[in-house]
Amino acid sequence: MTKKTKQKLTLDRLAIYQIKVPGELDEKWSHWAGLMTVTVGSDDDDLPITTMTGILDQAALQGLLRRLYSLGVPLISVICVDFI
Repeated sequence: MTKKTKQKLTLDRLAIYQIKVPGELDEKWSHWAGLMTVTVGSDDDDLPITTMTGILDQAALQGLLRRLYSLGVPLISVICVDFI
């Protein structure tokens, strides 16, 4: 039996985040957002959804979310996938 260790989220801890927004953002977002991978898929109605996945700390995450907000891009979801 393996012992599960608790991971504590802190402001400076890196984590893998997945952010989904409606529409199609281009590849230049991956450069602005550091090591984010940008992929475009579609929802059930065949409308485009952009998914950005990458390693961020809380400051970088908040900066990215503020930038999306300032451009009027709504959020579908923001998920902490795993801790680094």
